[in-house]
Amino acid sequence: MKQTQAWRQARVAGLRAPDGWLSLVGLHWIDPGTHRLGAAASNDLQLNTGPASLGTLVLKDGKAMFKADAAAGVAIDGRPASGEVVLRTDATTDERGPTIVSFNQGSANFQVIERAHKFALRVKDANAPTRTGFTHIDYFDADPSWRINATFEPHPKGRTIEIASVINTIEPMANPGVVVFQKNGKTYRLEAVDEGDGQLFLIFADRTNGKLTYGAGRFLYADPPKNGITVVDFNQAYNPPCVFTHYATCPLPPPENRLDLAITAGEKIYRGPQQNKDKP
Repeated sequence: MKQTQAWRQARVAGLRAPDGWLSLVGLHWIDPGTHRLGAAASNDLQLNTGPASLGTLVLKDGKAMFKADAAAGVAIDGRPASGEVVLRTDATTDERGPTIVSFNQGSANFQVIERAHKFALRVKDANAPTRTGFTHIDYFDADPSWRINATFEPHPKGRTIEIASVINTIEPMANPGVVVFQKNGKTYRLEAVDEGDGQLFLIFADRTNGKLTYGAGRFLYADPPKNGITVVDFNQAYNPPCVFTHYATCPLPPPENRLDLAITAGEKIYRGPQQNKDKP
């Protein structure tokens, strides 16, 4: 299946990107107040990469403000840092997305994320061992029988579904409808989430979890329905970022999406990065 092969290549390229999920090296929760940032132990928020002293972060009234140290070599959205800057979070509606604060000559960066009204620094480094040691992902053999035409049953506009996460938060997410498909003569249903782009985001668990696939479930996207029909291609079921790093905030499958079905398609359990055998 050429389509599956192309999807796999794009998936791996995204993971291997200098700022992809494999580059995560830190997740630091921020309390309201003033915080010093940097790699030195004396900082309020000690980062796993970067200069000893990076700058000062202030969280006040739901806004994060950052002022870089002059000698830290910091850039804000690609431009040399100058003065105090209000940082856009990953919840911004600004088309520019979250503010990227980069350092280490551009190889590392952080952004501010929001989860259930809490704020955190997400730190990335292109030289992270999870990225430099990455080799491959294991897959089930591509199988056309797992590319299934499904019906879409819309919910009333404005409906949400409670989605838990690995960081013990519960957030309401837009729930436009349910995807209904058949396999081996039985009917299965998956509640869909809309992240704002119109695609149907499916967070699901199945009978392979913990044995052949990641224990907490997998993700899958389906195109917006046309005339009430969409395609659910489980050959493109993929592991959440939490498989690759301890610093992700992955959502978990809602109870409605825990299927009594072994989905033997898509990505298998990740074996982890290659270890440097030269290290003691």
